[in-house]
Amino acid sequence: MDQLLKSISYIFHPLLMPLLGVVFYFSKTPRFVPMPLMKAKVFSIAILTIILPILLFYLLKTLNKVESIHLEKVSERRLPLLINSFIVILILARVLPISELPELYFFFIGILISTITCFTLVLAKFKASIHMIASSGFFMFAVAIAIHFKININGTIALMCVILGAIATSRLHLKAHTPAELAVGFFVGLLPQLILLNYWM
Repeated sequence: MDQLLKSISYIFHPLLMPLLGVVFYFSKTPRFVPMPLMKAKVFSIAILTIILPILLFYLLKTLNKVESIHLEKVSERRLPLLINSFIVILILARVLPISELPELYFFFIGILISTITCFTLVLAKFKASIHMIASSGFFMFAVAIAIHFKININGTIALMCVILGAIATSRLHLKAHTPAELAVGFFVGLLPQLILLNYWM
């Protein structure tokens, strides 16, 4: 059971959620998006949200700024969250301009707001669950896309609810977070996506 719960934390790692959101959007949108453009966007997002943060993590570890990829100490989260904010700003400026793909643009605006909120909480010495922030943000975006494009993804939504529960259970079992930290993380991820619906739906 321990190995299963640990694997859930890795399989649904926060670094994967932005890319998952982009792939989900392209798989569901009825709009015509040229395949070369789609591949370029997915490749760019993968590089900037997964490969680059991993490389920067090892740099920070070499400099003794972080101890592990789990960022267990509140103080370890400051620099990675700040760096991630700048990466998201770069994506918004160069990869996902609002004129091309407004849904994805506001998805990443929501990610930026959640990241800045999490950083602010860290300054207040509160360790909100980044796993819950990322997964609940993706969940809200997926629900919004289904409503926006009028598509039936009830089975997917049910599965995502189960996954959210599994992630929360995993983080609790591993003693990575308290129930309060999980709850705050859930709302920090979900609310910005919910509020931003007014701008693109």
